[in-house]
Amino acid sequence: MAPMSYVAVVDERVVGHVLLSATRLDAPRRIVDVLTLSPLGVVPEFQRQGIGTRLIAHALEAADRQGVPLVFLEGSPHYYSTRGFESAGAAGFRAPSLRIPEPAFQVARLSAHEPWMTGTFVYSETFWAFDCVGLRDPEA
Repeated sequence: MAPMSYVAVVDERVVGHVLLSATRLDAPRRIVDVLTLSPLGVVPEFQRQGIGTRLIAHALEAADRQGVPLVFLEGSPHYYSTRGFESAGAAGFRAPSLRIPEPAFQVARLSAHEPWMTGTFVYSETFWAFDCVGLRDPEA
């Protein structure tokens, strides 16, 4: 599955970006190709104008059109719960690392999702190679 990258442009200036990367779900029946939403960013002076919300909506719609069943992320439940995401743990998924705080592990179930698609979310090697999974102890 190819990554999907979208930008928000205001007056010919890129002010926001979202990336969906290929990842997998280790489900009981088989490995399922899914996506992770990371990163999402909006230039500070353009925040709180709905740009991030529109980028997320566009990314989820594009993933849905391609038949992707699930999109995972690590992020604020306060922000993402109003943008199509829910607690992944409560929905029957296991995080790939103990360093991911339970509330931050979230999923958007898209139209191709089927009830048997539960299991352990698995990041691609790039996330592990660059140590981008979960939180690190700042005292360590």
